[in-house]
Amino acid sequence: MKAILRDYRTAPLSERELAMLDYAAQLTEDAVKITPKDHERLRGLGFDDTGILQVTLIAAWFNYINRVADSLGIGRRDIE
Repeated sequence: MKAILRDYRTAPLSERELAMLDYAAQLTEDAVKITPKDHERLRGLGFDDTGILQVTLIAAWFNYINRVADSLGIGRRDIE
């Protein structure tokens, strides 16, 4: 877990896990750059359309909820 938190790209992960995290990172950084090629990579590693949808929804939800929390100052210690 510590290796993943430090840098998932260098953590001891399977190719499948790395591809999933690469996809989630791309969704977070710039989702419009995701192409059918990215989906094909995931399919080639055993993800079906439902699995790709689940990864997409979970990553998108975390991005959304973190932005809501950040904008409201939830978790910040400097807000009284």
